[in-house]
Amino acid sequence: MIQAFGLTSNPRKELPPAVDDVSFEAPAGRVTALLGAAGAGKTTALRLMLELQHGRGLTYFRGRPLHRIAHPSHEVGVLLGDVPGHPARTVRGHLRMLCAAAGVPARRADEVLESVGLEGLRDERLGTLSRGMDRRLGLACALVPDPHTLVFDDPAGALSAPDARRLHGALRAHAAQGGTVLFSTADPKEAARNADHVVTLERGRVVADQEAAEFSRTRLRPRVAVRTPHAARLAALVTKEARTARRSVEVVCEGGNRLAVYGSTCADIGETAFRHGILVHQLADEVGDMGAGAGAVPAARHRDRQESEGDRAQVTGAPSTSRTAPAGPSSAPSGAARAHRREAQPPAGPGRAPAPDADTDGPASGTARRRTPGPRQALVPDSAPDGAPDGAPEAPGPAAPDLTPHRAPRTFSALTPGAAKAPDTAVPLPPPLSVRSAPSPLRPLRYELRRAVGIGTGFVTGAVVLLVSAVTAVVLARIGHTPQARLLAAWPRELPLPPAALGAGLLGALAFGDEFRHPALAADRGTVPRRMGLLTAKLLVSAATALILAALTVGCDAAVLRLFYGSELAGFPADWSAPGAGWLGLVVGCAWSGVLAAGVFRSTSAGLAAVVAVPVVVVPLVQKVWEGPSVRTAAGFPMRVREVLLTQWPFGGERYVAEVLRLIAQPVGGAMTLSLTALLCAYLLMTLRSRVR
Repeated sequence: MIQAFGLTSNPRKELPPAVDDVSFEAPAGRVTALLGAAGAGKTTALRLMLELQHGRGLTYFRGRPLHRIAHPSHEVGVLLGDVPGHPARTVRGHLRMLCAAAGVPARRADEVLESVGLEGLRDERLGTLSRGMDRRLGLACALVPDPHTLVFDDPAGALSAPDARRLHGALRAHAAQGGTVLFSTADPKEAARNADHVVTLERGRVVADQEAAEFSRTRLRPRVAVRTPHAARLAALVTKEARTARRSVEVVCEGGNRLAVYGSTCADIGETAFRHGILVHQLADEVGDMGAGAGAVPAARHRDRQESEGDRAQVTGAPSTSRTAPAGPSSAPSGAARAHRREAQPPAGPGRAPAPDADTDGPASGTARRRTPGPRQALVPDSAPDGAPDGAPEAPGPAAPDLTPHRAPRTFSALTPGAAKAPDTAVPLPPPLSVRSAPSPLRPLRYELRRAVGIGTGFVTGAVVLLVSAVTAVVLARIGHTPQARLLAAWPRELPLPPAALGAGLLGALAFGDEFRHPALAADRGTVPRRMGLLTAKLLVSAATALILAALTVGCDAAVLRLFYGSELAGFPADWSAPGAGWLGLVVGCAWSGVLAAGVFRSTSAGLAAVVAVPVVVVPLVQKVWEGPSVRTAAGFPMRVREVLLTQWPFGGERYVAEVLRLIAQPVGGAMTLSLTALLCAYLLMTLRSRVR
């Protein structure tokens, strides 16, 4: 369950806080709606609960605040706005990436896609999805780690009626299995129709905390539903009499033979119809969540509402009225049933409208659930239990909330609103997942690999780098006077970095820059996690990408030079080991600089700028310090280090260590080492700072 205590946002200059001392509970096994008009503070309250915004107050999710939960996505599934995914990534690729982050098997992506009805769109790009498909994908993303609690901000906003019913049906199914569901909305009818509990906010304060039935009765606008073949005539008469009596009455024609009368009573309208001899087929009190097209009653309130209507029928002697569904040929009751109902109805008399006809008033008992479209058909049996009377409720409400509810194994048919699957064809979901608590992502290397190969940016960047390098190498060979090592690397002296190094730096910057631009990991925390496991995975993947790019660049340049000028310009120098090591170190260092700078400055452009700044800004400074006039110079630094620190290494290892030291002692190598060290220290400092908070 969710327990919110004293949620208060920080004051806004001269304005009162958007949320002021909001406290409520959302029990497990039930759907809770946070209702309020635009600006009432719904979104701010949710962000305070999820610790995405600074303020006061405390929120417990099953007895623990969110910052005390090591992996929040396994406890809370969140959807605030659109799905935060790269628009070029496929639906299935995005979910498989989240599976790696959540530490669950990759097949979970296909399971949740089927549960929300998106299995046919698994290869579609996120940028091409409609609003309804995006919301269903958001539900799938929230269900990937099998969380206990779902928190959605206006989930049905701007959705069509079928998509909204499907989404709310999935939320209802999650609550029916013992989970906690909290969603915000500005529509009172949506709250009354789809929730079991409604918390109303006005100007940042809680003004009502009610059960949905009580909310419908006390806070929604009541009306009288009338069905008559003379709807226009009755509407004119009711309006005329109200004007004569100076009463505020509004009559709305809802099409066909239906009227909705606001500000009047069943008795007044019945007397008007009786005096003028107008036949009335239906006359019932309703509230905002009732009437045609309202959908099914939530399972948690169905029995209570039927019992209360039965009590009213016994007291008044009149048949109880409930929601009606459009009757069709297949739902018409038999002649015996119609005769029995007519005999059971009291005769019409003064002050009472003619009894509604059973042929048009509603469906036969036991068939209303099958014919009335609603979001929870899969949760309610089609027929009454054995031994139960025809009008008995078909499904009990959810069990009483418990602090540690246990959910039953789920089926896809339960999560997919609409026509329920037959028991023999229902595909069971796997049992609740058991995943160790660890920082996100749980499988960082797998997550980073799926993130890198899930979109075509890396492949396009690599192709552009190879093309530019080949053209540059041909032009340099044509001009002449370029050393063989620089010719193979396509690195003219006029450029600070070769194309391969710039490409590796860009890919490294994208590794962290895309996390902040499309924060798929920030749904439950609000910020991209700065974890050492995630950083290590990104450094490993970027280093492997840089090595592959460096090798392909040299090979492609050699092949093009051989094609244009013969083998004499395509050969490798005799002492290729030292230039080759320096070349690989330069490309990998640029990639790492991009990763660290983008992680520190939260931007791809900042990461690429840090890569370019190394040869343009840092190298001259290092060179000036390293070779500047002084009493004691640093000349011979590698040899002195070798003499002091190195002994006889096995297999000639001291030669490779000395080569590495020689590369670091060069201006470019020293500048790159200095930049990487500074960026790594800054990253670690920001990581520790976020953990302290």
